[in-house]
Amino acid sequence: MRPLAVVTGASRGIGKGIALALASAGYDLAGLATRPDPDKQSEGLYAVKAEAEKRGASFQVLAGNIAALDEHQAWIDTLLERFGRIDLLVNNAGVAPLERKELLDMSPESFDRVLGINLRGPFFFSQRVAVTMKKLLEEGREIEPKIIFISSISSRIVSTNRAEYCVSKAGLSMAAQCFAMGLASSGIPVFDLQPGLIGTDMTSAVKEKYDALIAEGLVPAQRWGTPEDVGRAVVALAQGGFDYSTGAVIEIGGGMGVQRL
Repeated sequence: MRPLAVVTGASRGIGKGIALALASAGYDLAGLATRPDPDKQSEGLYAVKAEAEKRGASFQVLAGNIAALDEHQAWIDTLLERFGRIDLLVNNAGVAPLERKELLDMSPESFDRVLGINLRGPFFFSQRVAVTMKKLLEEGREIEPKIIFISSISSRIVSTNRAEYCVSKAGLSMAAQCFAMGLASSGIPVFDLQPGLIGTDMTSAVKEKYDALIAEGLVPAQRWGTPEDVGRAVVALAQGGFDYSTGAVIEIGGGMGVQRL
């Protein structure tokens, strides 16, 4: 029986890269998106579903906003009814500010929106999934559960024109540490993956700016990262070789976060 991976924000960008990498690695998938549209077969979550199924995966579409805490248990119940298991949770769903504003101009509304989706929602969804994983283990189910948080290099590198995003990712990184310590004795490894500059639709608006910075040496690897780079890292963690490294923080940034003189 194929293990089941839950990927939030799976309809595009990094989430799509993760979902397809896991499908190729032998996982069934549950993909969450805010507004999946079955009429859109060339893009969005149903396009990801079709690609995953070509790779042999069963795929459950989950519709909803990760910030809506009262929806979380219904998603879990749907997965248990269909698959009877949850082996991997990848907390990838996240948003940028609707408008980049400097620190002193940022609004409470923007702060609350970003923190609700990027931190509060993933924290409490992880809480419910972790409770479910522990219960499955206690019942003797043959699962090897893991939780991966996709935070960001922005958890450590400041952008004052999107402070709410940086704060949310710093909080998510600490959430990963808390869950790693809280679940270690239960045999549930937890990891924090921190992407750097990844080429997606979220970063397309600033591509020209960062193209120039990459050329000037911002990224030692001298290129943008790709969703596939993140997907390969998720698969490596999911396959169990790093289970004793629970709590590990892994940058996927081409060396961007390494301090240099």
